[in-house]
Amino acid sequence: MAKSEEGADRVWALIDEIKVPMVVTHDGHGNHLRARPMAAHPAREENAIYFLTDVDAGKVEEVSEDHNVCLAFADQKGRKYVSVTGRAELSNDRSRIKQFFSTADKAFWRDENDPAIRILRVALNAAEFWESGGDVVSYVKIVISSVTGGEPHMHDNAKVRLS
Repeated sequence: MAKSEEGADRVWALIDEIKVPMVVTHDGHGNHLRARPMAAHPAREENAIYFLTDVDAGKVEEVSEDHNVCLAFADQKGRKYVSVTGRAELSNDRSRIKQFFSTADKAFWRDENDPAIRILRVALNAAEFWESGGDVVSYVKIVISSVTGGEPHMHDNAKVRLS
């Protein structure tokens, strides 16, 4: 696994572009995992991603028992994917909550002062990304490789250390 600035740049660009990952936690019942979509608030300068969550949400107990999480970002139409692993922690940082609260969050809480809102912060360890062109690009690559006899380069993939 390489730590390259170029790889890290690509990971952060994909995170910014896709915006909503599936947040995967250990559910506390053996080796079972649980995933749910959550709106990401990336903070590259801190090597972290923030999420708003509810104090009564299942993930609150899950990450207090096992801090290891996976964030799976997917843009199927664009054929772009990134999986990030990290360490989750919860806080009641009211200034962060106010910083990240948006109109869309009113579907879950009355306003940014709702005492039930918590911050889920994921400090990133490593990532892996996959990208390939759309159908037209893939088709062109296949045609070119059939003419040249070479192997088509169908996608980019890299593992990146972020911590």
